Amino acid sequence: MNKKIRVGAVSYLNTKPFLHGIKRSGLMDRIELIEDYPSKIANMLLNDEIDVGLVPVAILPQMKQSYIITDYCIGAEQEVASVALFSEVPIDQIETVLLDYQSRTSVILAKILFKEYWKKEVVLKDAKEDFRSDIKGSVAGIVIGDRALEQRKISPYMFDLASNWIEFTGFPFVFAAWIANKPLGKEFEDEFNLANADGLQHIDEVVAEQHFTNFDLKKYYTENISYTLTANKRKGLALFLEKLAQL
Repeated sequence: MNKKIRVGAVSYLNTKPFLHGIKRSGLMDRIELIEDYPSKIANMLLNDEIDVGLVPVAILPQMKQSYIITDYCIGAEQEVASVALFSEVPIDQIETVLLDYQSRTSVILAKILFKEYWKKEVVLKDAKEDFRSDIKGSVAGIVIGDRALEQRKISPYMFDLASNWIEFTGFPFVFAAWIANKPLGKEFEDEFNLANADGLQHIDEVVAEQHFTNFDLKKYYTENISYTLTANKRKGLALFLEKLAQL
């Protein structure tokens, strides 16, 4: 491919290690890098406005062609910290759940957990911007990304979606992966994979570059987020897509 490869990346803190590696690599003169929130990047990939993106895995069934091109992902093997159901009341008192407009995978995951794990019927509402102020009383909300790390200090109850999935299924969870909508060539994919790996080798530098005080980012990058797309994570992903098809 002679033209630049269009790469979409999520603009959250959890992708900064990947972006650190990509921006330090020799790829920057061959790619066009676009950063936005997950559901926006997902739409761009579906509409062929980008060639590859770090996108919510929930879009996989909608894609005509899909290729997971790296050994890395945004995943979790324990509490992920930045994807949760927030509430002022316990689960059994929640009546309405506001769904984060920036998310796809997390919204589907919440629906699966309510149906199969918590076994509770609630009213699900698509939320608009600034919806976090409406999380009160029996109205809860799914919040993802950097805003979820802030919301942890506000809401009395937090139900981490990754840890609940793990308790429910026994498998880790994959929120997003580097997915292409066309073959991009082995040379590019290998270089892109190495750039991701390089970023993960420089976590201390990544932490130093951020100005975020609501959460311990070293812990976030090394304990909460699990970046390697292992065989076990692929099994968890397959189970998620199976349950998605049954919704």
